[in-house]
Amino acid sequence: MAYSCGLVGLPNAGKSTLFRALTGVPAEVGNYPFTTVAPQRGQVPIEDERLSGVARVMGSARITPAVVEVVDVAGLVEGASQGQGLGNRFLAQIREVDALFHVVRCFGDPGVVHVTGEVSPARDAELVDTELMLGDLETLGRYETRLSALVKTGEPRWKEEAGRARLLRESLGKGVPARLVADEGARTLAASLNLLTVKPVLYVANVGEGDDIPADLARYASRQQAPVYAFAARLEAELGEMDAVERAALLEDLGWPGDARQGLVRAGAELLGLITFFTANENECRARAVPRGTTAVEAAARVHTDMARGFIRAEVVPAADLLAAGSCQAARERGLVRTEGRDYRVQDGDVLLFRFQR
Repeated sequence: MAYSCGLVGLPNAGKSTLFRALTGVPAEVGNYPFTTVAPQRGQVPIEDERLSGVARVMGSARITPAVVEVVDVAGLVEGASQGQGLGNRFLAQIREVDALFHVVRCFGDPGVVHVTGEVSPARDAELVDTELMLGDLETLGRYETRLSALVKTGEPRWKEEAGRARLLRESLGKGVPARLVADEGARTLAASLNLLTVKPVLYVANVGEGDDIPADLARYASRQQAPVYAFAARLEAELGEMDAVERAALLEDLGWPGDARQGLVRAGAELLGLITFFTANENECRARAVPRGTTAVEAAARVHTDMARGFIRAEVVPAADLLAAGSCQAARERGLVRTEGRDYRVQDGDVLLFRFQR
């Protein structure tokens, strides 16, 4: 199961173009609102130079990179939380993803309709964020109605829960998203209710070729304590359709230092708090993305449930040590391979061999 980033934003912000740029999957793009109705899904590999090195040392026949799933959700409009523009359906789709790429239109192409009539990045971002918070208030209101009956039982835990819910409601009412509420218990409640604004968010400034992030959007993202990334979606989608040689030559002519698509994918992985571990044998070397803090037995479950069920131990060697040793046997002889138990916290770059009872 891949961790997912949902593309949200106003209609015609460039979400479907961004989706095509990242995934290479054709997405319907139109100069009118709600071109996308059903969510489109695609997986994007996380390029990692360590993967090919581990595969070479282990003699693996094929390599499989870790991936992040990208989900293209239709545009939200003002009133979405009340059902405007099929808003209820689209808010439900957003609840299914792990993090948000909030796509904000920063290009001024007059040939592309803007739902409010003019491009204003910070205002547009705030409009969508407001609808997400209003959706959360509705969800929270339904929960508080159910909770009121439990509070009447007199049990302290329900009174405490009601206090957390009230704190969330007051914060959302002041324009503070659930992820920024200071109280940890309230954030835990928000996560259990799958509130929209508890999800981590990255603002994607969909800029024109050579343009920078608008100052007003940068300031707004800073207030939201969220990163912002400049991405020329139309140009990147066109670059994605070129062969590698042609693309590299054009990037050199433009003077661009690297792959903006992979930069955004890595930013998404960082937003989700993901690290990468590797499993390898003669058949396959595979990178797997898991949340930081994942235990060895939880990592084993990502490979196969039988490995977690019969977990005995994990043999661990950092990829850098394995590559320096030149072979798994040499790494063992140098004492670089450790034995760890089920509660070991997997580190980024670990190469893991799971021992388990079948």
